[in-house]
Amino acid sequence: MLWKPAASNETAAPIGAPQPTPIEGATALKVRIHQRLLELLNLSLLDKTPRESLRLEIRGAVSSLLADEKRILNLSQTDQLIEDVLDELLGLGPLEPLLKDESVSDILINTHNTVYVERFGRLEPTDVRFQDTRHLVRIINKIVAAVGRRVDESQPMVDARLADGSRVNAIIPPLAVDGPLVSIRKFAKTPIHVDRLIELGSISADMAGLLRAVVQSHRNVLISGGTGSGKTTLLNALSAFIAHEERIVTIEDSAELQLQQPHVGRLETRPANIEGRGEITQRDLVRNALRMRPDRIIVGEVRAGEAFDMLQAMNTGHDGSMTTVHANTPRDALSRIEQMIGMAGLELSPRSVRQQIASAINVVIQAERMDDGRRRVVSISEVVGMEEDVISLQEIFRFRRQGRAAAGGVAGEFETTGVRPRFVDVLTARGVELPPIQFAAGRRSV
Repeated sequence: MLWKPAASNETAAPIGAPQPTPIEGATALKVRIHQRLLELLNLSLLDKTPRESLRLEIRGAVSSLLADEKRILNLSQTDQLIEDVLDELLGLGPLEPLLKDESVSDILINTHNTVYVERFGRLEPTDVRFQDTRHLVRIINKIVAAVGRRVDESQPMVDARLADGSRVNAIIPPLAVDGPLVSIRKFAKTPIHVDRLIELGSISADMAGLLRAVVQSHRNVLISGGTGSGKTTLLNALSAFIAHEERIVTIEDSAELQLQQPHVGRLETRPANIEGRGEITQRDLVRNALRMRPDRIIVGEVRAGEAFDMLQAMNTGHDGSMTTVHANTPRDALSRIEQMIGMAGLELSPRSVRQQIASAINVVIQAERMDDGRRRVVSISEVVGMEEDVISLQEIFRFRRQGRAAAGGVAGEFETTGVRPRFVDVLTARGVELPPIQFAAGRRSV
């Protein structure tokens, strides 16, 4: 029985008066009806009841509760209210329309009454509102509880994910001064493949062909870029080139990679419990992954001491492994890896660390989010070894910026540098052929 036996309309007290402004009034009405329905519904049966059946059940209850409110709504307003209440009951309340909107790539919540979204690389405000801070915190708790995490005053920051893999970061008072802040990086329902990146102008066909050869020939890849530059999207796209016969182990702080191969083991870190125990770091997982007989290890992003273990994996038989790092240039990416190895607490000389990096990483891909909102691969570089105490890099492809386009976007083109990669011989030995003309100096990459 969907409704609690004790619940009846005769005993239901009026929910309260509406709020003064239209937006706040609609939100407050929705939340009050939602809270009253929670008292009337048998929550244990919610997940077992089809949404359409639940809609019919709730329509009658909402009509009765609206009468208690002394509110008269037309049919479309009633339908919208019922959808909103269903979103509160089964989903994430005011966020549901934004999560369903495929044009939205990011949702940025700055306290309960300010919500921005990113569409096509541009930020814009929305009319979405939460009733108050408690309403927003309740939605945050619903998100983090689904992945076994928590957020409260003792642990006011949390990383989580939604059921579709979208990445969520939340921070609440006292760290967030004005109220809770939430960032949601949405993931496409269908993974973006390299062909789609070519259509979007994020990469040229020649560059894609080189990267396909790099992945198929088991070269180790480091993807570098700033926040929101498309590192994870590019990592997902490149992973499609991995053979389905290979065993892959992925390691992430919050699981969001969307690999299409059948033989994938997904690992995710775990924060400490309320007593400060039980934390499992990426470094712990990388070490454990080495015992899982992987052909390749993919780390979503290296941030600390796990960089050393990742390099060890690349150097000890797990060729073709991939990871990402926050950095503005390929050279900065290698410097950051060096700094992270220092965070592992190992007493290694700088030269020894750089030798480890130079022997482990074969290709550095630099992604950038430009000021027109578009993401592009701006450089593909090869790590060619050491020259004295310096890691030697040579750029193979680059994006040459040429100013602004008539439509306001960034104008430019992909081109070759004239450098023939040293790993071409390795590609040939593994049966992967690339036309020599592809690397001709100054050639416009298509």
